[in-house]
Amino acid sequence: MHNSIPSPVPPSEEAAFPDDPYYSNAGESNLPFVGPLSTRSLGPETEEPDRRDMDECDTCRTPDEAYVWVAERWRVRATRRPTGLPVVLALECRPHLDLGDLPNLLAAELGVMTVRLEKAIRSLPGVGQVHVHRWEDGHSHLRVWFLGRPAGQRDLRGPYLRAWDDVLPPVPEDEWRNRLGTVAAWLADFGGRAIVDPPRFNWQELPPLSIGDLLPPPADGPAATGDGSSAEQHPETEQRQETEQHPEAEQRQEAE
Repeated sequence: MHNSIPSPVPPSEEAAFPDDPYYSNAGESNLPFVGPLSTRSLGPETEEPDRRDMDECDTCRTPDEAYVWVAERWRVRATRRPTGLPVVLALECRPHLDLGDLPNLLAAELGVMTVRLEKAIRSLPGVGQVHVHRWEDGHSHLRVWFLGRPAGQRDLRGPYLRAWDDVLPPVPEDEWRNRLGTVAAWLADFGGRAIVDPPRFNWQELPPLSIGDLLPPPADGPAATGDGSSAEQHPETEQRQETEQHPEAEQRQEAE
């Protein structure tokens, strides 16, 4: 055990809820902390804050250029800088509506967009799973978060992935931008517009070639003819070729 936090299920109830999926991934070994920890008491109960209206909504005022992908009714944004996870994206509807206020059309599209974005993130190299969350307390504009979990990291499984993201070192920015471009291109295949460019291949310039590099290497010994015999010429053949190449030499021989 890495810490002293007790199991969230009381021992008297563990037998009654042996396979409760709500607690199945909440093991204390998945916390990003070591050593003894203690819980704090809740503060006093207060009134719920007013949810911001459209005039005060930062999401409504954010231009499309700040997003990864945009469409007529949906937009996808990323964090402002790389985090400890491969990629973290948020799906937002363009109208100023909360989850429970979506009309049937947007509610149906939310399901399609959730599946589509989850599949795009999960297809990225190094991503093993995608966690989908909605935390927007006090915010009346729908925003659903998609967190890509690194593949092969068992400690990152479960509900503490967001806490791990705060303590892990940021991923390289070039890799992060390439992932954003890949997701944007994936979504643009179904419609909308990709704001982030897809990754470009880093082609390495080939070294210059010479004619000698294209010719086959010379064979050892006399070259063989088509019938398998040696291509070595007789003296008479060589003399005839020299005569054909130098007719002046033949005229001198006749004069002598």
